[in-house]
Amino acid sequence: MSKIADTPRPDPSRWKALAFIALAQLMVVLDATIVNIALPSAQTDLGISEGNKQWVITAYALAFGGLLLFGGRIADLWGRKRTFVVGLLGFALASALGGAAQGQAMMFGSRALQGVFGALLAPAALSLLAVMFTDAKERAKAFGIYGAIAGGGGAVGLILGGFLTEYLNWRWTFFVNIPFAVLAAAGAYFVIREPAGGRNRSPLDIPGVVLSTLGLVSLVYGFTRAESAGWSDSLTIGMFIAAGVLLVAFVA
Repeated sequence: MSKIADTPRPDPSRWKALAFIALAQLMVVLDATIVNIALPSAQTDLGISEGNKQWVITAYALAFGGLLLFGGRIADLWGRKRTFVVGLLGFALASALGGAAQGQAMMFGSRALQGVFGALLAPAALSLLAVMFTDAKERAKAFGIYGAIAGGGGAVGLILGGFLTEYLNWRWTFFVNIPFAVLAAAGAYFVIREPAGGRNRSPLDIPGVVLSTLGLVSLVYGFTRAESAGWSDSLTIGMFIAAGVLLVAFVA
């Protein structure tokens, strides 16, 4: 009897919560695909040089990849629900700045900001699914739905990106994120009930944050650099070596 009493009861709103979490994931996947489609038009309109074009993608990748572990730790400290909602609203704000960009600096900054808030909401979304779905079969089904939406979002992004760029303007490929983010944030705020006692309030490991962030940034930039300059480029090799040293130091 005590075992049954100690078993956490399933959250009655868990499937509604999944809908809003999946909507947020759809937005993130759509954004990545749509921006690739809109990039030539944005490059021409904003006067971005051919050499700097890659930074529209790289700025996001560096911020997102570098801060992903830190974003998960912030979710532990702040609470998953709060971090998820803040990440969504911040992503909407960054998307608005990207759509309103008047030059390449503003565009690169908005993309980096999208990466920062994406690194907040992504780990919070996954951990919310893990704690809200306590039954193993239901949890597997929830993660399956989440993964299917992530996989299908890329194809939807190609179609939507082409439509928006062709019939409206490349700026709408950024503005389209705003209703997704606001709807998902509002739904998450009112529907998600984070289980009590789920936070880890242990002190933030500052050296660990610095080492993991710099290590992941070096790793992501190494792959990005390899695409444009080649695997034998000295800076590419240097980034991979630095990433290895920093990440080993983080683990140690």
